[in-house]
Amino acid sequence: MALPKVGSIGEYIREQRQQAKISLRQLSAAAGVSNPYLSQIERGLRKPSAEILNQIAKGLRISSQALYVQAGLIEDREPPSDVIATIRADTLLTERQRQVLIDIYESFRKEHLAGDEQTSQNAHPQRDSETDDERPLPPELLAALEPYAASADNGAVNQETKEG
Repeated sequence: MALPKVGSIGEYIREQRQQAKISLRQLSAAAGVSNPYLSQIERGLRKPSAEILNQIAKGLRISSQALYVQAGLIEDREPPSDVIATIRADTLLTERQRQVLIDIYESFRKEHLAGDEQTSQNAHPQRDSETDDERPLPPELLAALEPYAASADNGAVNQETKEG
């Protein structure tokens, strides 16, 4: 599924800001861009540089690549998977939750692709003692998931056991 087509990069930024439920002033503060300049971008009066788009993407907590594609600075090489499209379409999730899920999904895909490259280079790849389920998540994903972790007793995660 391709990115939603809108008339301009400014309209796309406004749409993303409204979906994230943040004001123009809040985005301008988060992105480090002046309020009047951001307003002019949204109205199509100014064309932002790649650096400004990157700052706006961080303020919106979306992929800077999405803004670059929308602005025509880069081509969208690999179409997003159905999983990413489904995550983006889920209206019950916040923008932050969507981005965390997409980041996790993409990290698993990158790990798999890296494993495929290693397998093709080595005729007999050796496995570690760890299984896929025992490998720790990358630190940046752990940090992103931290607010959603169920914790009790000084941050220790409780694991329930089933009897019977």
